[in-house]
Amino acid sequence: MARWRWHWIVCGMLALASPRLAAAAGLPSPEVHLAGPAQAVFVPARDGCDGSDVPDTPARAFRRADGQVVLFGLHYTNHPLVGPRLDQLKLSCRSALLAHENPDPAAYDDRSWIAATWTRDGRSVDALVHHEYQANQHPGRCRFSEYMKCWFNTVLAVRSTDGGATFAKTAAPVVASAPFPQTEQQGRHRGFFNPSNIVSDGTFFYMMSSTTGWDGQEGGVCLFRTRDPDDPAAWRAYDGTSFTVRFGDPYRTPPHVPPHCQTIAPFPAPVGSLSRQRGSGIWFAVFQAAKDAGVFPVSGLYAATSHDLLHWSLPRLILAGATNYDDPCHAGARMIAYPSLIDPAAQGRNFDDVGATADLYFASMAVAGCSITGDRVLMRQPVMLKVGP
Repeated sequence: MARWRWHWIVCGMLALASPRLAAAAGLPSPEVHLAGPAQAVFVPARDGCDGSDVPDTPARAFRRADGQVVLFGLHYTNHPLVGPRLDQLKLSCRSALLAHENPDPAAYDDRSWIAATWTRDGRSVDALVHHEYQANQHPGRCRFSEYMKCWFNTVLAVRSTDGGATFAKTAAPVVASAPFPQTEQQGRHRGFFNPSNIVSDGTFFYMMSSTTGWDGQEGGVCLFRTRDPDDPAAWRAYDGTSFTVRFGDPYRTPPHVPPHCQTIAPFPAPVGSLSRQRGSGIWFAVFQAAKDAGVFPVSGLYAATSHDLLHWSLPRLILAGATNYDDPCHAGARMIAYPSLIDPAAQGRNFDDVGATADLYFASMAVAGCSITGDRVLMRQPVMLKVGP
């Protein structure tokens, strides 16, 4: 998520001919309709602490034990928005998790974005971190000068005991890593990226994370499960049959045989959020996609539905617009990115459930020439949610 750059990872669009996607066509399709105008939640020039406070990851919210709402979704300074309600949030200028830009890739301490949170009691908070080792910034660590060719990404776990005010890594923080270390000859972005929010079905906890793949592992989105979000080593990925795959720390215990996970259709790249609808029990996923010749007729923000988080419906468009998967040279004045669904009336402390309505959160990003700029605004827009026949 290097500043002002295209950082969500396009892992290869899935064609409609895919057996998994064709099978999904029989599932009920979502109907997500815009139900009002978009409103600005956070305007950096008006609300920020410094120039780094811009929307740079999907919005995540939880309710603290004292009733205050905490929302993360900005840059690697990890300043939270805090307030009594989702429509009364104010930015805290105290970083919840500092980036130390450590040149040692095995330290997992370069640049980190709080990307998912989960709390049972509003005091102890588990979080998943999108950690970027940007080797191009560290002399001798990458033979290339380009960010994308030197980017090694890992999903880490951090924990807070003060209601999300501060987070710290555990001794062994790796949740999901590529099964090999970062190398000077890397040549492309590699690893696991952009975890979704954490959700629970009452027995297990789940999240999705994308990978750019390696020999034996196709690029795409994988589903992870655990019984204990407190334990980074307990997360297991779905292998096509069961949740057995551990993507551990390659610096501690390099695997003899590189593991692989089953990618989940129809997602071309990271899933913005997962939400379970009250009453129906249906899961909604929101994500962004660029126009293609298959199931994405236009670029924009999309939704899909599922009964089990493994098998998903065909996607339906929510909001059309160029995303940061599109070429900014031809995007127009602004692009949209980083979608998530949050229902202000959610019954759960982690805002992981939705009703017949919710708010679609996303970033609106200005384009200058052929570059995405730091002029970004966090928006929300009311939507109506329904599952078709």
